Amino acid sequence: MVKGKIFDIKRFAVHDGPGIRTTIFFKGCPMMCQWCHNPEGIDEGVDLFYYPGKCMACGSCIDVCQFEAISEKDKNGPHIQINREICTKCGDCSEICPTGSLKMAGQLVEVDHVLDIIKRSELFYETSGGGVTFSGGEPFQQYDFLRALIEGCKEEGIHIAVDTSGHVRPEKFEKLISDIDLFLYDLKIIDEKEHQKYTGVTNKYAIKNLKSLFEKGRGKDVWIRFPAIPYITMTESNITKMIDILSSLKGIKRINILPFHDVEEKYKKLGRQYLLSSTVTRAPTKKEIDEMTQRFREEGFEVHVGG
Repeated sequence: MVKGKIFDIKRFAVHDGPGIRTTIFFKGCPMMCQWCHNPEGIDEGVDLFYYPGKCMACGSCIDVCQFEAISEKDKNGPHIQINREICTKCGDCSEICPTGSLKMAGQLVEVDHVLDIIKRSELFYETSGGGVTFSGGEPFQQYDFLRALIEGCKEEGIHIAVDTSGHVRPEKFEKLISDIDLFLYDLKIIDEKEHQKYTGVTNKYAIKNLKSLFEKGRGKDVWIRFPAIPYITMTESNITKMIDILSSLKGIKRINILPFHDVEEKYKKLGRQYLLSSTVTRAPTKKEIDEMTQRFREEGFEVHVGG
């Protein structure tokens, strides 16, 4: 039985494709986008969240940690500190924590278990035009797991969407194209050097696979997802290049603009460094979003903000 790693399952989702959906969040991503809103999906292994606001400083986690990775931090407040360098993420602390201030992100699951959860909402898919969305992380990073889930959903006649960065070897990407109904395709930065700077990888695969979809007549089944980040993706140069490349791909209709918002607190809870501080970028203003939306619409694109 094929198994895979996920970090969340969201039922009754309404922002990950049409209708009511079940979204499966895969662990592991080849990109290291500095603005990533799901940093717990980057690593393939498990992650440990710490929510200080829930902590009552009972000391249970300190007592149970066999590696002494947890200690008291501040006697004046209900806080602990975690030595992330020696923490093995075994999960003992999260299991004993009475308030849920320590929580693991990531579990190994069988395909049948995930399919059972997906099928629970089939009635809602039928009435709303929804289905399942595989997100992450990057679903193609766990290719065999993704393929097995797609096969199971196809047998049930469930609409399948995949939220992908496109950073996948073309030979693997093309093997699953015909079985995916909708591509939520993240397109971030067109200039390759800038793309490498902010994501850690080239954008050659992303652009090649996007073009492949259109060459196969699948343009109508693609929703472009564009993260709107001032000074990084919302530059005049990047927007112009984005319009140029999308205009050359006949058949595309929809662009979803995803306004950036600060997720530094989420990184702190994971014990990770957050690179996009307020000195680097900020949330876009309504005026900036409206102006960019209008510009894409003038080029003939159907534009939605969010989702």
